[in-house]
Amino acid sequence: MAPRTLPQRRRATTALAALAAATLAIPLLSACGAVQKAMDCANTASSVVNAVDKLQKAADNAVSDPQKTQQALDDIDANLRKLSKDASDADLSKAIDKTNDGIKAARKDLDSNKAPDIQPIVDGAGQMTKICTPG
Repeated sequence: MAPRTLPQRRRATTALAALAAATLAIPLLSACGAVQKAMDCANTASSVVNAVDKLQKAADNAVSDPQKTQQALDDIDANLRKLSKDASDADLSKAIDKTNDGIKAARKDLDSNKAPDIQPIVDGAGQMTKICTPG
């Protein structure tokens, strides 16, 4: 079965818009370390959301062009490593773990010449957006 992408793209776009607004609002709040950490979280989560959007586009043709999907998974992986270095929040760590599990499963699907189920990755990115967006 082909993966559904239109609703996932809408969620990724909504998440990206929320992160962009948060990134713009955070510097207005304060210059303390906690705010900087939140801003870093929002920026990195925004990078994850962008990479997930690329993954969604690549997943449409994953079986015929698995390299694009592998590259998108690699990009998400790199962003998650950066985010997990500074993740002291338990909920953020869980979202990162959920996304990593989704990446592993997607890679397994690609290795089996199947279209990857990217929903766990989309869900994990959505959780990160909620956690990293102040409010």
